[in-house]
Amino acid sequence: MNRLCDSASLPEGTSRGFTLGKVLLFAVRRHRQVHVYLNRCPHQQVALEWQPDAFLDDSGSLIRCARHGALFLIESGECVAGPCSGESLQSVPCEERDGVVWVSLDIRRDS
Repeated sequence: MNRLCDSASLPEGTSRGFTLGKVLLFAVRRHRQVHVYLNRCPHQQVALEWQPDAFLDDSGSLIRCARHGALFLIESGECVAGPCSGESLQSVPCEERDGVVWVSLDIRRDS
């Protein structure tokens, strides 16, 4: 497991981007649960945000690709609107313990 961040640095209803090695990730906290995904839209394999840490739509209830307008469910990463509808973000296994968010980067690092 790799340390992602202190739990306190990801308050409820927020998102935040990270780089671990060469892997771009982002995390969202919703309903006290942390969800982590690769920072890559399945439509054209580009980063989701235009501004740092801006991964959510205006309502804060969906993940938004700023480049294409695709919308994704926070809990599953499934695209529910936009050019990649039906596809999903790639989730990254995570756990929160002792005030730290940890991720498992047992994913393809070249992807």
